[in-house]
Amino acid sequence: MIDTDARTAWQLFHVNWLPIAAMGSLLALGLAFTGLRLEPIAYGVTLAIAAVLLAVTYLHQMTKGERADPKLVFSLGTIGQIILTCAIVGPLSFVAGKMGWPLQDHALLAIDRALGMDPEPIARYVNDHPWLADVLSRGYGLIKWPLLAIPIVLALTARYVRLQLFMLAMSLALAITIAISAVVPAIGTYYGLQLPAAHFPDINTAIYAGQLRDILALRDGSLHELKLFKLSGIVSFPSFHAASAVLYMWALWPVRGIGGIAAALNLLMIAATPVIGAHYMIDVIGGIALAAASIWAARCYLSWMSRASDDVAKDASPAWQPGLG
Repeated sequence: MIDTDARTAWQLFHVNWLPIAAMGSLLALGLAFTGLRLEPIAYGVTLAIAAVLLAVTYLHQMTKGERADPKLVFSLGTIGQIILTCAIVGPLSFVAGKMGWPLQDHALLAIDRALGMDPEPIARYVNDHPWLADVLSRGYGLIKWPLLAIPIVLALTARYVRLQLFMLAMSLALAITIAISAVVPAIGTYYGLQLPAAHFPDINTAIYAGQLRDILALRDGSLHELKLFKLSGIVSFPSFHAASAVLYMWALWPVRGIGGIAAALNLLMIAATPVIGAHYMIDVIGGIALAAASIWAARCYLSWMSRASDDVAKDASPAWQPGLG
């Protein structure tokens, strides 16, 4: 990879292993201390897929050297890192929830009402407009596909550094989200309002029902085995749906013909988060702020890395060169 942009991206690719390794280590320790265990087949299959993608990435880079194809390296390598990250953060969120800190639904609901954004009239309005409830339900499910699409699109359009900055920002946002959720656990708006999900029959409350089931089972000790493909999202504050929407929009914004579409779809996902995900509005605000801060931190790191490289280059060059005769 002779291209300077690709070289910088390759450096960032290796930096991105640091938050992944940190979260993986915390997961291993958390499982040991909490007594939770991973269902081996699903987890093993997931790790095997990530391992194959990463092995192809490194083998191609090592065998081809300067002639390595950056599109292949960064698309497959980043997808492998994303799969591995998702396999870690899902169970890690349950380890964090197992800490058993007091639920904060009452406080989050009070903040929403203080901001003039009571979740009950919002949910009632959506329930009274079934077409809107259906659109929001579809929008909420958009969180998965960009995780595969973004590495492919950014790699094919040679935006290698932006792809690695996206991966770094996403890893930081996930790590901080899980850390905060451990001390600010909550179940969701319907729980805070003390309303059964059936109170809004035209809203798809399956996401909330799974979250309610898993959080209560985790806290009463009846949940022991974590089945990777059946884990519910149990993080309320900050909302990672909102954070991921901002991260996706930022990643794809420069791509002509795709950036605008991605922005519209991710704004829809943010709009769906309070109702379909049963998130408090402060969850959404917190998720947006966290994503913005993570992008800023990733860009600051890139600036620092560039300055450090420039300093090394200057130190390696002669301090004095003779002038032309």
